[in-house]
Amino acid sequence: MTQSSTVNFDAQELAWDKQDNMIPAVVQNHLTGKVLMLGYMNKAAFEHTIATGKVTFFSRSKQRLWTKGETSGNTLDLIAIDKDCDNDSLLVQVIPNGPTCHTGSESCWPDGNAHPFIDNLTNLIISRKGQSADSSYTASLFERGTKRIAQKVGEEGLETALAAATHDKEELINEASDLMYHLIVLLEDQQLSMAEVNKNLMQRHIKSQ
Repeated sequence: MTQSSTVNFDAQELAWDKQDNMIPAVVQNHLTGKVLMLGYMNKAAFEHTIATGKVTFFSRSKQRLWTKGETSGNTLDLIAIDKDCDNDSLLVQVIPNGPTCHTGSESCWPDGNAHPFIDNLTNLIISRKGQSADSSYTASLFERGTKRIAQKVGEEGLETALAAATHDKEELINEASDLMYHLIVLLEDQQLSMAEVNKNLMQRHIKSQ
């Protein structure tokens, strides 16, 4: 496990009797918000997950505890577990080590519905890379290169600051949106991602505690 996990309740608080001593657990990428998979935990799997920091389920096909990635190496590092208002389902926040789905995909839900909008926007931006410059504004930015993209980030950053300084909230939202868009383009130009920025922020937060 890369960092300490947060679980503010114990197994006794969960409504195990509702579903034959099994609790559905939705797994979500802690850095991106992307929904990765659905599994089921019994008490032993729940407690093993907390004890080891590696997400573990009860495999109904194997009829035993199954730690995700035990053969593939694509484990899920536990960050936090939350229970819902009825105590009969779990939201498991993780840092994935490789693809989660057995097909090799990042998520067991491959389309955009399982992804936050910012990820869908990022994927659209990535798809524009290498296209003809006259096909879209994004493609034209990539063709003009790093210096122009970086310049746009600087310009939008200044305009965002000016909108805040003048207390123009509507303009601040517009300029902040422009800034975020151009920043994603710049990160992609440098073969980086918002997920890496999120991870860096999380690591800084952990160190500051």
